[in-house]
Amino acid sequence: MILADHLILFSRYPQPGTTKTRLIPHLGETGAAQLQRQMTAQVLRQIRPLLSPTAENSTRPISAEIWFAGGELSQMADWLGTSWALHPQPSGDLGDRLLSAVEGAIAAGAERVVVIGADCPSVDAAILQQAFTALQSHDLVLGPATDGGYYLIGLRQPLADLFSGIDWGTERVFTQTRAIAQALHLSVATLDPLTDIDTAADLPVWEALREQVISVIIPTLNEAAELPSLLETLSPSGTLEVIVADGGSQDDTRAIAQQYGATVVYSAAGRARQMNAGATAAMGKTLLFLHADTRLPQKFPHLVQQTLAQPGVALGAFDLSIDGTLPGLRWVERGVRWRSRWFSLPYGDQALFLRTDTFWQLGGFPEVPILEDLKLVRKAQTLGKVAIAPAVVSTSARRWEALGVWQTTLINQGVLIAAGLGVPLERITQFYRRSRSKNLPPDPFKIRKKNRD
Repeated sequence: MILADHLILFSRYPQPGTTKTRLIPHLGETGAAQLQRQMTAQVLRQIRPLLSPTAENSTRPISAEIWFAGGELSQMADWLGTSWALHPQPSGDLGDRLLSAVEGAIAAGAERVVVIGADCPSVDAAILQQAFTALQSHDLVLGPATDGGYYLIGLRQPLADLFSGIDWGTERVFTQTRAIAQALHLSVATLDPLTDIDTAADLPVWEALREQVISVIIPTLNEAAELPSLLETLSPSGTLEVIVADGGSQDDTRAIAQQYGATVVYSAAGRARQMNAGATAAMGKTLLFLHADTRLPQKFPHLVQQTLAQPGVALGAFDLSIDGTLPGLRWVERGVRWRSRWFSLPYGDQALFLRTDTFWQLGGFPEVPILEDLKLVRKAQTLGKVAIAPAVVSTSARRWEALGVWQTTLINQGVLIAAGLGVPLERITQFYRRSRSKNLPPDPFKIRKKNRD
């Protein structure tokens, strides 16, 4: 449904070789396409809070749709999910396509229409609100780009003259548009200038944006039961990217992730392989790896940045709290705290986090069938300190509830001892899976447990 305030995003399907072509000499075809994908996701994270304002954000709601070039509708839906209204851009130059989008929105009932492009990821909710507010008293709103074009245009009626005779793709676009508006006696509101990311000279702006973003990467395999409660605690925004790295789920995991605004990437099954795929797609310069049954503390972004800012810290994690009341769980928590602080060995269920550059310097997670988290932490110790943030993550007790606290602990210790003795990881994995499967009744999480093993 189109509301009085309607936003249109112009984007392109990120097909290598046809996307961000001026950046291909610097980033390669795949890197340029990845940039297009990341910038579109960044803009959508800024838009989403405006679609259903909360009590804290009591502005008028807007409606939004995406007009895309390149690719098929099915490819766009697979990439961005079905919650977005998707429209292929018509033929013609940029002016023809902009006019068509505005005309369609006004005809459908919009009173104020703002069009932006995915090439300017600095556009945020405040700028969009400013544009819609300005349209209440102005005929035209323009957001000038530093290259001479514009990153935003807002109208209350379709005006074909504004899009005719413009030298698209040149530094004259904004000046020509202002001149036409003046000739039409339009009242014009001008926003602050921003930079489109089109050339290598623009990349420092993108890098500065990345510096502010934490990318939370969640490996999944049939996690539809866990994801809603997890993603409700993680609202993607301009500084928080949520990536669900799926290993071939057969349930609604992917659809749920997209519904909550998470970016979904696809990978062959295997926790290490999936987390590496998520890290490859991540925009942020800080990575946090989160299990689907673990919940982060409040204000975790501040805690993450604060911990990594300490001198000499290469990797961080949180203390562990287990969400259960079984006798012995508090002893397990104490053991984890002792191991983490005295031996600097946090495990994956403690939400490991580190700088993106450090992660790739370490080679990412070793793609082994088990103990990938321990191996990454040990490698990080060669670069610097492993620090524990002053807060706890809460993880589900279902592993301990399934087999019992002491049996689960003995299995885990057996795995560590075997690894320390040099037993091949394939044999350790077989032992672990056999031990975990004994005495377990059939349940709907059976497939999911394979991903955790």
